[in-house]
Amino acid sequence: MAGEQRNGSVGTEPGRFLRAHRTRVTPEHAGLKAGPGMRRTPGLRREELAILAGVSIDYYTRLERGKEARPSPSVVDALARVLLLDDHAHEHLRDLAVCAARPAASAPPTAPASSVGPGIRLLLESLRPNPAVVVSRTMDLLAWNPGGLRLFVGMEQWPVEKRNVARWVFLNPGARTVFEHWDEQIRACVGRLRALAGTDPDAPDLVGLVEELLAESPEFVRLWDRYEVRAHTHGSKTFHLPDVGELTPSYQSMQLEGFPGHRLVAHYADPGTPDHDKMVLLDLAATEPDLNPAEGKGN
Repeated sequence: MAGEQRNGSVGTEPGRFLRAHRTRVTPEHAGLKAGPGMRRTPGLRREELAILAGVSIDYYTRLERGKEARPSPSVVDALARVLLLDDHAHEHLRDLAVCAARPAASAPPTAPASSVGPGIRLLLESLRPNPAVVVSRTMDLLAWNPGGLRLFVGMEQWPVEKRNVARWVFLNPGARTVFEHWDEQIRACVGRLRALAGTDPDAPDLVGLVEELLAESPEFVRLWDRYEVRAHTHGSKTFHLPDVGELTPSYQSMQLEGFPGHRLVAHYADPGTPDHDKMVLLDLAATEPDLNPAEGKGN
């Protein structure tokens, strides 16, 4: 993978994670008094973090440089406390430590299946007029109903094999105008990819996509370097769509049992509300032949 990921080593991921988060914690946030003069780098110094976490400076330095990649659970918890990690990031650091302690795999990883069964396609059809899609762990668009695809304005013009939510969000200029809060959407996309890269950096379904986005999107580069791993699983989003105007449905993301990494993302609104009426219109507007319900990659 581009840059740091080309080393392909899970063992170095705890250090990358720690370094990225250390630079975002100021001495004041950590309860320290800022010393005189300017700091050459933002955030805590290695020695400050080590002392606050109760580990030796040499040990922490080796940990951050990837020369020591197997911190104990107590050390992980101490580092998470000093770095002010939320529960999601704390759990991810635990996962990185566990993965780093595993023996190296003898065979390269394989990408998960990129198809869904007929039952999932029937489920998507039954959800109409609620827009719904199925995405892979790297956000490839695998299946959809008519309204689901129409949420991603312009994606219906892309070849099926190129339809990926992260690619569309970062590389389609029109995506900025579709989302009321585009910055939140791109952070969520990077969070999902970063989490996967931490535990499976050589995943074939991940490597090419990340290299493409690192090469073509400055916004992706900026967020990738921050190493945030939080992804949005539910809430509401405001879309600005040419078919129906402003639409603010709620959404829920659900893992699909039996299809590793695949998620069903469904949008909904209370019947009789303006947003529900607009979802009905969006579903009816999807009349182009390319928008056959639930027809996706590998189907």
